[in-house]
Amino acid sequence: MQKILKDAQKAYKLLSLQENCSNNEAKSLIDRGLVSVNGKKLQIARALLSPQTKFQIQKPNAITEIFRDSQILALAKPAFLTSEEVAKSYPQWVLLHRLDKETSGILLLVKDQSEFHLKAKEAFKQMQVKKHYIAIVEGILEEECEITAPLLIKKGKSAKVEISKNGEGQKAITKIRPLEISGKKTKLDIEIKTGKTHQIRVHLAHLKHPIIGDTLYGAKPANRILLHAYSIALLGYNFVCPPPEEFTFKDNL
Repeated sequence: MQKILKDAQKAYKLLSLQENCSNNEAKSLIDRGLVSVNGKKLQIARALLSPQTKFQIQKPNAITEIFRDSQILALAKPAFLTSEEVAKSYPQWVLLHRLDKETSGILLLVKDQSEFHLKAKEAFKQMQVKKHYIAIVEGILEEECEITAPLLIKKGKSAKVEISKNGEGQKAITKIRPLEISGKKTKLDIEIKTGKTHQIRVHLAHLKHPIIGDTLYGAKPANRILLHAYSIALLGYNFVCPPPEEFTFKDNL
């Protein structure tokens, strides 16, 4: 044991040797959630690991265009890119909403301060936007349910959201419907009436069924957080983006 600790090196340095890249590039890969060891996402770039460690690196899928007209641009956002990083590729457009970095699926952009932009923002405010997500969670969920626990957002370097214990906080409504059960995992269809920070993730963790890979809210590590923005409908538009292959049940989920 002492020899292993003595020979151990920082993860990003070992990765830079394996991939023949700079230490900064290796650290960035780890920080972005793209590096796994034995099927589990590596969380800490400075973690001490054996020199024999073998890393697996995921490459984000390409951004693909679902629909475009003069008012709206619908994109399929891959996991491991922030919404802001996606938007940089489309300088004539601005984000209408956001998805978490590891959440894949439909992302909408509009022309800044256009008439449609203002109408769309009001539709979100009035809860007139219909959004469905697909998630795979830990444990078995057999019944439909609606979660209305209000949320408290803790400010800091990174967002962390909690359920309000005194009933105060931001209104949040999440409806869940089981689609498929495999072993001790459940695939869910999720409809949200509101779009608060980490709403789905926190509400599912509140049910004691965190999303696979969502270590921030109590799940075991995995290659990514298995949450996908499947469909969105607003102001006469209706877009669908099928989930990637990791949402097909496999033994290694």
